[in-house]
Amino acid sequence: MRSKRINRRTFLKGSGVAMALPFMENMGPMAQRAVGAAANSSAVGSPVRMVCIGNPLGLMPDSFFPVGEGKDYQLSELLQPISRHRNDFTVFSNLDHDVTGGHSAVHAFLSGIKDQNASDWPDGNISVDQRAAEFVGARTRFSSLVMSPGKADGDLKCKLSWTRNGVNVPPVTKARDLFRALFVQDDPALLAKQQSAYDVNESILDAVNSQAKILSQQLGSRDREKLDEYLNSVREIEKKLGMSREWLHKPKPIVDIDEPGEGSFTYTVPAFYDLLALALETDSTRVASLGIPGSIDTADLGLSGSYHGFSHHGKAEKLRQGLLVIEKYQVEQMGRFLDRLKSIQEPDGQTLFDRTMILMGSGMGNGSSHSNKNLPVLLAGGGFKHGEHKVYPEEKQKRVPLCNLYGSMLQRFGVEVDHFNNGNGTLTGLEVA
Repeated sequence: MRSKRINRRTFLKGSGVAMALPFMENMGPMAQRAVGAAANSSAVGSPVRMVCIGNPLGLMPDSFFPVGEGKDYQLSELLQPISRHRNDFTVFSNLDHDVTGGHSAVHAFLSGIKDQNASDWPDGNISVDQRAAEFVGARTRFSSLVMSPGKADGDLKCKLSWTRNGVNVPPVTKARDLFRALFVQDDPALLAKQQSAYDVNESILDAVNSQAKILSQQLGSRDREKLDEYLNSVREIEKKLGMSREWLHKPKPIVDIDEPGEGSFTYTVPAFYDLLALALETDSTRVASLGIPGSIDTADLGLSGSYHGFSHHGKAEKLRQGLLVIEKYQVEQMGRFLDRLKSIQEPDGQTLFDRTMILMGSGMGNGSSHSNKNLPVLLAGGGFKHGEHKVYPEEKQKRVPLCNLYGSMLQRFGVEVDHFNNGNGTLTGLEVA
């Protein structure tokens, strides 16, 4: 018996709101394209956390990558400010995503996939931080924090975090707003509005489930399987709504820190790092990304000129030295963050640093030449064996995907994956301590 053809305008409806159906064979080709366009803690001890730090303009290769490999490598100029952490981080050479495009490919840093190619992959261009955030769900008040100390437009915007639906997660750009979200109790009137919104959403989902049962009777076996997958995602939303509702009535942590104000780049970056450390310590989140914008004011670093302008140095020594100042500041502040994590003791006797993976790098391999090859990547903490410069094959045929590192990070985080996005496994040579 042939199943009934579904009209391309068929939706699951409830409470005046419609939810578009997933891509199904029982729709005609035109309907299928329309739907596609519309859709366009660890078990033992303290939980593992993940922090990803990036910028859109890269790090100068000859200043970042060490000389030599293994444990006996020579610290590069950019790594000198974190020499005290030498045994607690690993530098990787010749890892990238095999994508091109200069500025237009930088946003693939944490996903390995350019946004325009997301539809070609089962999980879209979801970034590693958001994949980890899905795993955390509502176990913390915020499944992830996405931050950027300042706004930027176009190529100078650091677009790190992407959902599996191809949506770039907008960052919090003011330290004050981040502080209030984390530690300031919400107004009772606002809580009441949020409670009402949860009630409406749950009634919609109830109605959608009823509609889906009727629709299922009109589908063939393969389309029923797709509908079941879709409904499973709806049930995940229901589950998250239920768990998120619980957070409405849980008081936020009380911390001994004043609300930050507005300030220059050299004020804002440390403020964001301090708030992030507190967010991890209070288990307000276990996943975070921090994107340094490419439009920072360099005056408070003693420079005259734009960050973007310095990155296009063309080997001019004056511009190179200016860029080195900007990049060194970023490394210094990351090192200060590592200091802070090492000072925080966990209930199981380890430090917060021991339980937190900190990834630093960029989707730009060389800002001056617009290369997306051999990306600057450093991984600290998280319970891995560190203290090395790991050099992987440079030949194209033997190239190792950067996403293999992300697969290892996700496994360490507790996610059951055998690879991540365009990776072909996990990263050989990276072991848990």
